[in-house]
Amino acid sequence: MKQNRKDTLCILLGVLLMAAAALLLHLDLTVLRALPFVCLGVGAGLLGQGVGQLVQRRALQKDPELARQQAIEVGDERNIQLAQRAKAKAFDLMVFVFGALLLAFALMQVDLTAVLLLVGAYLLVQGYAVYCRIRLEKEM
Repeated sequence: MKQNRKDTLCILLGVLLMAAAALLLHLDLTVLRALPFVCLGVGAGLLGQGVGQLVQRRALQKDPELARQQAIEVGDERNIQLAQRAKAKAFDLMVFVFGALLLAFALMQVDLTAVLLLVGAYLLVQGYAVYCRIRLEKEM
């Protein structure tokens, strides 16, 4: 599938989800009260992604020098290393913030289901980090 079709599909899905959210807001949904807002958020994200990619591709088609420069920057090893280091620092911070948030929720006596969901997500992230570490150690 060509990129233009993917972008057009993202735009179309985004508009449809936002329209569905507008319609769902007028319905009396007792169980699925958050559904219109989820549709609105996902729709806006898809719409923004599709429009952004479409505009970027058209701008790069008009300026081949800019396209060449961007391709060099994307593949530059220094930029890749900087991005990886930034992600690592953010992950290190996330571990402590997530743990503090879990502790705060437990002390505030937030619903047990919510705390257990957060604990599960925290353990999933930590387990994936250990898995990636082991896999990378085997490769090196």
